[in-house]
Amino acid sequence: MNSLINCCKLLSTRVNNVYMFGGYLSRGMAQTVDDYKIKWTRPVKIPSIDPRQTGDLGVKVSVKPTDIKTYYQNSKELQDADEIVKKMFSLDFQSKKEFKNLERERVIGLVKRHVCDRGSIEVRIAAITSEIQYLQKYIEEHPKNVKTKVFLKELIDKRKKFLAHLRRWDYRRFEWLLERLNLIYISQPKVPGPVTRKNALRQLTKNYCDGIIQQKLNAFKAELREQQKIFFAQKVKNLEYILEEEKKYGLEPTVTQEQLDAARQRVEELSKEIE
Repeated sequence: MNSLINCCKLLSTRVNNVYMFGGYLSRGMAQTVDDYKIKWTRPVKIPSIDPRQTGDLGVKVSVKPTDIKTYYQNSKELQDADEIVKKMFSLDFQSKKEFKNLERERVIGLVKRHVCDRGSIEVRIAAITSEIQYLQKYIEEHPKNVKTKVFLKELIDKRKKFLAHLRRWDYRRFEWLLERLNLIYISQPKVPGPVTRKNALRQLTKNYCDGIIQQKLNAFKAELREQQKIFFAQKVKNLEYILEEEKKYGLEPTVTQEQLDAARQRVEELSKEIE
């Protein structure tokens, strides 16, 4: 019997709190996240080797099957040779390794400083980028190749180290390199932590409460603008009445036309803001 009485008292207290707070849940009523109608779903984990995480948007180089393989493009003997011989030296009759080598050389050609440049940091980043993008396509076809995934992760970490060094050393060249290689530099957080439901719900609850506060502030601002419009409209009428009475009795006018124009302009501005 006592427990039933206590439950009734608690229910009546909570109903009074809801009424006192204008229909909103009081602090004592909202005991769970469900009371705020907040739904949390665990974000999809993106692998570290995925292009969305590495920032690879694809280097703009074109390699066709009819292109001549690496180191044979400027051969005079090949230029004077028969069409069948030229076709045999094309990528269409070569292995995938030759296709990858030519693509890497063209990517390096976008950033190298001179013809014989093979050791600058820009060339090394370009060569690693070409290899990374080739392996990313390979992983899409062979997702269970763990050894290749580990090697790809090592290449990505190595390129991050080079990019961070170039960013500190020469920021203008760093931006130019990102533009040439079509990369996005994604800096990792200093203290990465796991995604937990508790911290995420805290942030969602904070965003929900901030949204309610902002809605009330916007409504209050709109109400103030409406009151300002009424005030300035009444001010225009009062100023016109005072000006007419002063002219009627031949007194020196205390209201100027500038004051009237300023009040009318303020009414127009407030009307446009409310609309």
